[in-house]
Amino acid sequence: MPLDNLSDRVTSLNEAYKHHSARAVLERALTDSQTGNLTLVSSFGAESVALLHMVSVLDRNLPVLFLDTEMLFAETLTYQMEVAERLHLGDVRVLHPDRDALLARDNEGLLHLSDPDGCCALRKTEPLMRALGEFDGWITGRKQYQGGQRKALPFFEADGDLLKVNPLAHWTRDDVQDYMVENRLPRHPLVAQGYPSIGCAPCTTKVAPGEDPRAGRWRNREKTECGIHFVDGKMVRIPAGAGL
Repeated sequence: MPLDNLSDRVTSLNEAYKHHSARAVLERALTDSQTGNLTLVSSFGAESVALLHMVSVLDRNLPVLFLDTEMLFAETLTYQMEVAERLHLGDVRVLHPDRDALLARDNEGLLHLSDPDGCCALRKTEPLMRALGEFDGWITGRKQYQGGQRKALPFFEADGDLLKVNPLAHWTRDDVQDYMVENRLPRHPLVAQGYPSIGCAPCTTKVAPGEDPRAGRWRNREKTECGIHFVDGKMVRIPAGAGL
C-alpha cells in the first residue's frame, strides 16, 4: 500500500521503539500500520539463521527474498533449502539474475574479474530492486557492531522510497551466537571451514586466525560492499569490517 511521509514515519517509529528488544521491534514492525507491507531479505549466510528463526516464530509466511546469484557456494544453496524446511518458512522467493541481461553483460561468467561492482549490480542489486517493487519496506539483519556506516544504525531508516527495518541493530556478535546456541539453530557449514563471512564463491576466500571476519570478501580489492544497502537511494561503501 502507498504510504506517505516516510521520513516522518521513520522518526516516529524510532522514537516509539527505541527502548524495545530486537524481537519486540520485529513483532511491532510486522503489525504496525506505519510499516506497511514488508519482506525479509536474507543471504542465508553465516549469521542469517538467527533473524530467520525469529521471523519463523512470529510469522513464518512472511515473504523471504533470497538472491541466488548463480555464483554462490553449493553449500549455501543446500543450507538455504535445509533452513527453510527446518524453520517451516512458507514463502521463500529465490531471485535470479535476468537471463537476457546475463547473456548481454556476462555470458561467460567472468564479469567479476574485470568489474566486480558491475557483477554485483547484475546478479544482486537489480534482481532485488525488481522484487522489492511490490513492498513498502524490507527487513535486514544488519547490526551496529559491523562498523562503518552501521555504527549508528537505527531500528528504522529510509532507503529511497522504502522503509528499512533493522531489528538486530543493537545486537553484539555474542548476542547472535548466544541466540543460535540457545535455539539450537544449524550453522552454515562453511563457517567451520574458515569462512566467517560468505558471499559468492569466486569472490570469497577463507579467513586466517586474527584477520577481520570480512577479510575474505573481495580480497585484495577496494570493494567492500555488494551494493544492496543504500542511504538516500545511493550505494554506500563501508569498511572491510562491516557485515552483510
